[in-house]
This record gives sequence, structure tokens and C-alpha cells, in this order.
Amino acid sequence: MTRGPQRASFTRGGEGTDSRRGGGNNKNVARTGRQQVYHPSEPQLIEIEKPVNGGSCLARLKGKAVFVPLTLPGEQALVRITQSKPGYAIAEVSEIVRAAPQRIQPACPHFGICGGCHYQHTDYATQLALKQAVLRETLERGGVRVPKEIDLLAAESHPWHYRNRIRLAFDAVGNLGYRGRRSHRVIPLRECPIAVPLLFEAAQAFAQVAHEFAPALHSTEIALFCDTKESALLATVFIASPVLLRFDELAQALHSRIPALMGTELATKGHNGELPSTIAQWGVTSLYYHAAGFDYHVDNGAFFQVNRWLVDSLVKSVIAGHQGTLAWDLFAGVGLFSRQLVDIFDSVVAVESAPLATQSLVVNLKDTVGITIQSNTLDFLRARARNLNAGASDRSGAPDLIVVDPPRTGLGAETCALLATIAAPALVYVSCDPATLARDLRALISSGYKIQSITLADLFPQTFHLETVVQLRRS
Repeated sequence: MTRGPQRASFTRGGEGTDSRRGGGNNKNVARTGRQQVYHPSEPQLIEIEKPVNGGSCLARLKGKAVFVPLTLPGEQALVRITQSKPGYAIAEVSEIVRAAPQRIQPACPHFGICGGCHYQHTDYATQLALKQAVLRETLERGGVRVPKEIDLLAAESHPWHYRNRIRLAFDAVGNLGYRGRRSHRVIPLRECPIAVPLLFEAAQAFAQVAHEFAPALHSTEIALFCDTKESALLATVFIASPVLLRFDELAQALHSRIPALMGTELATKGHNGELPSTIAQWGVTSLYYHAAGFDYHVDNGAFFQVNRWLVDSLVKSVIAGHQGTLAWDLFAGVGLFSRQLVDIFDSVVAVESAPLATQSLVVNLKDTVGITIQSNTLDFLRARARNLNAGASDRSGAPDLIVVDPPRTGLGAETCALLATIAAPALVYVSCDPATLARDLRALISSGYKIQSITLADLFPQTFHLETVVQLRRS
């Protein structure tokens, strides 16, 4: 890999490749609703200031904030404005005039066009520093006082081939790839260095087998999930509409090329919020994933943490130092945390609403002190808060610890208010979005919780995504 200052030109993917978009001045602005789209004009020279949440860096042009992807702090770049709104603009790089010393040659030939990665243009140590800066600023801008030290959880020797689950799309002629950066266009791929090698190998094999055995299949996407050792693989093939074919023959042909394939499904994509519908199935519908000393039963399609190198460390960072009579695991998934909590608490209540995850959760908590409740977290908390309020003098049903691992949308105001009413002495918040985390922490802190520690868990190297584990206690 090459390092050091250099002048670099960019082949821009996504909207940057659309000749109708690009930089512009006020004379060339076409208004579309409240958004302004600039037509091509001379590039603007800007200085890159700092990273921001979402993968871009911040610069300023005539006092206006400009968000620029694929850049690094301290760089000087020629950019074209692609979108302009009242408070900010979005730009694409035409040329790096002065490169940061940390800039390197990306490992993947598709970087910059493919929308999967955001930070391959810098070394891993710099990626971690950028993420720490983004996490701290996002929380502080959200009104959260951040501890002096943010702990770091990273597999620094394994920033590649970590993803145990991928989902790829097919273009109109059957090419396999990810969506483009800032685009729905499918970018055909030759490789994916962040995925477990078995997954991309299996996806390529499927594309070839489908072309040979079922040319009328017209797959739209394929989702793949494998265990840590790449010894077991599950696949789901999505199609736009049902089609008659001998699916068993197709699956057997794929299995002959990828022996690790244990099961595969053919499904139509859900529309308007509907779940996908399985129309054919071959082999098993689940696998066992070894993590933190336990073989987790995971149904095909159920959520499980994607970084195979860091699952064990993530579990330890969540449960370390906790023990007691009762723990609640909310948004429990297949029981990644619940199954560990049953060894250190007298009773554990695990709450999950997704049917596939709940099925696995029941299996994983069998013959333990864990209790599975199929419910969404908000309904569960409403009911428990009513029960606790009814017997205000009796806190025997109150938990000693609550673990929450919500989706990207976070907890929300009512959930935070109910958690404040229940007032567990300890609460662990596992977040995948710094902005919603900041919002929820502000509410929890105002209700009496104090931050004990914040850990940045880098489960998604080469991308801007990050996981955060926050340990809180009642003051």
C-alpha cells in the first residue's frame, strides 16, 4: 500500500457518475421541491476539517457546511457540489490536492463506487481515531457529558474478512454486487475483503449455478450467513415473484460446489412492510454459532452480531461486573446476552418480538433460569411498570440489571420514561447509532442515571458504523 501526500483523481460512483448532477453555481441550480441540485461547473477548492457521523468529513465553503466523503482531516481537495440545502451542502471529490499522511491505497478495487465501505482510504489506527472523535462529538452535541476516556474494543489484527452475514443484489443481467454509494444501482463485484471468504465464494457459485440450472429464476438478492469457522452456511434467495422450478436440484447443485451449505430458502421479497414469504426450502433452517463458550442456535434470517472476531469480547463488555437476583434482556434477539446472564443471575427475563429470533431464543434458554417473552419492548415495559406501581412498596419484581440492545432507531421517549419508572440499579445500553444513543442517554441521565463507562466496539471496520456499550447506574 502507498502512503503519503499525493494528488489523486476519483472515479465517482452513485450519484457522482450521473452527468446530470455535480458541482454548480446559483445560475445553474434546478429546484426540485425543497432540494437544490447543482449542474456541473468548475470545482471548488476546500480544506477538510474533521470527520462527522455518517462517514463524510466536514469542510466549509463561504461559511456553509459541506459534507465530503472519501476524505481525511487536513486534506485539501477540489470538489463539486452535488446537493445544496439551506443549512449544508454535499460534495464529491474531483481531486485530492494535498493528501493527509494517513491516506493509503484502498485494499478493495471497488472502494469509492461500492456503497459498502467508507474508510478504506486510511489505515486502521486512523479509522479508530476517526470513530472515537465522531462518537465523542455526537454525544456531546446531543447534550451528554462524555467521560475523559472512551474505552476501545477492536480486533486490530483482524480488520478484514469479519462479516459473517452479507446480502447482495443482482442486476438485470444477473451480475452480483452491492448497491452503489448514494445510489440504488447494483455495482458488480469481483471480491469483498470485509466478508468471510466463504460467503462471497458461495454468492458467486449461486450466480453461476442459477444461470446454468434456472435461467428464468431472475433472483433479486441473496442473503448469506455462516458460522465462525466457515463450516456451516445458510442462504436465502429472494425473487420478485413466484416461479416454477425444481428448487431441490438447484440447491443440490449449489451444495456440490459449496459443501458448507446446510440449508437454503427461496423467498419472495416483502412489499409495503410485509415480511418475505418462503416458497421453497432445502436442508436445515438454522445453524449453531459458537460464541462466548456457547453454541447459539440461530434460525435463518434471525439477527446475530456480524463481526466474528469480536462477539466474545462484546459479550464480556456488556455483562462484566454484574450479578444479582433478576436481569432483563430487552431486544434480546436469539439470546446473545441472555444466555450469558443466566450463569450470573438467579433469573433472567428475555424479551423479543421477532418470530424467528424468538424461536432461537427459546432453544438457547432451554433448561436454564431464563424466561422467554415474545413481545415488543414497549408493551412489556408498560405492563411491568403498571405492576410495579400497583405494589409500590414491594420491589421484589424489579430487576437488578436491564440490558437494552435496540435497533438503529434507539429507545425513544416513552421507553426511556418507563425505564426511569422501573429504576433498575444498573442499565447497559448497547447502541448501533450514536445520534439516537445521545438522545436516549440525555433522557436516562435526566431521570437519575449516571454514565459509568463508554466503550466503542468497532464491529464494522472499513465502514463508518460503530457499536457503543454504555454502562449506567442509578445515582
